[in-house]
Amino acid sequence: MTADTPTRDTPARATPARDALAGLVVLDLTRLLPGAFCTQLLADLGAEVIKIEEPGRGDYNREFPPLATKESGSFLLLNRNKKSVTLNLKTAEGKAVLHQLAAKADILIESFRPGVMDRLGVGYGALSAINERLIYCAISGFGQDGPYARTPGHDLNYMALAGALQLFGKAGEGPIVPGLSIADQGGGSLMAAFGMLAAVLARQHTGKGQFVDVSMTDGLVSWLPYHAADYLFAGVEPKGGERRFLGQAPCYNVFRCADGRHITLGLIEEVFWHRFCDVVGLEDLKGQQWPEGHAAEAQMARVADLMAGRTRDEWMALLGPADLPVAPVNTMREAFDDPQLRHRGMLTEMDHPVEGRIPQLGFPIKFSGTPGRLRAPPPQLGEHTAEVLRGLGYGDADIDALRDAKVV
Repeated sequence: MTADTPTRDTPARATPARDALAGLVVLDLTRLLPGAFCTQLLADLGAEVIKIEEPGRGDYNREFPPLATKESGSFLLLNRNKKSVTLNLKTAEGKAVLHQLAAKADILIESFRPGVMDRLGVGYGALSAINERLIYCAISGFGQDGPYARTPGHDLNYMALAGALQLFGKAGEGPIVPGLSIADQGGGSLMAAFGMLAAVLARQHTGKGQFVDVSMTDGLVSWLPYHAADYLFAGVEPKGGERRFLGQAPCYNVFRCADGRHITLGLIEEVFWHRFCDVVGLEDLKGQQWPEGHAAEAQMARVADLMAGRTRDEWMALLGPADLPVAPVNTMREAFDDPQLRHRGMLTEMDHPVEGRIPQLGFPIKFSGTPGRLRAPPPQLGEHTAEVLRGLGYGDADIDALRDAKVV
């Protein structure tokens, strides 16, 4: 079975005559999560993504545990369909190679601190002078300007500064560490992909590329409209466990069941809350869907005691057929075995030359005519260096000389 072959639970989709982003050449100089996830989305849609890595070490993510056998598991889940080229940008020869690649590329994406690429002589100014159609995207924590532009940070820091971290946690206990890299992938990866593709469309009209400045913090702030409304229009600070949709009300919450497992209730609409109250025998709570203060605490305790009286699966057997928005809190094993995720092809496999058969997370967007495809496994460090250099006109002797000089 190839990576393109539907599994028993995956609907068949026609092989596209042309991939959606076929012909788009992307130079990926990013490291770690935000850039890797972004460019894998582009690669799955047919873009040629050339991953530029440091000779000898490569993307830091190659070292992250757990390992499959030799490669990092997270690296294997973030870098399929890409080519790896090693290049030392601190050498004149390395910069010359990047200049040649940029002359033919559509997009370059990097995630260094602002100013690093300019100091190396390969920033937007230098590369756009070579190729005015080049779209240059820089992902950073705070953006290319402003008082924090050169301040180091990671996902948790951006969440905190954006006012988003306080939304996670229980009343009176303070924020917690979110389990997902929301700023990295939501504020960084997705915003960068959207921004670069918008710039590609704009180039069709202007004939020129542009600089795309992606701040993960800015992107995260744009995700706050529901909770920012509490502050901007009501003057209330939204905090975890203290506002509706943040764990204050039982109708939208997580509950522990008799077996220690958990279940989620998403009873936002009044009709669902009323139906739930009828099914579980809490008819007197029908007019009290969004309690506050002590009333919320009392109602929460009452519903929690009720939910603790049955196992998770017993509750699902009772509430599921009632057409209510409820769901079990799945383990990873349960999630990947879930019939809906399997039907949608969100877990598949492909062959890797070193690791053998490896699992892969599916492409999240379904297209009727140009679907995302898993064509090639995550590359080994520098696997495509010679191939890409030959495409620039370098001969084998030239490539050997660059290797000897530790340029590639």
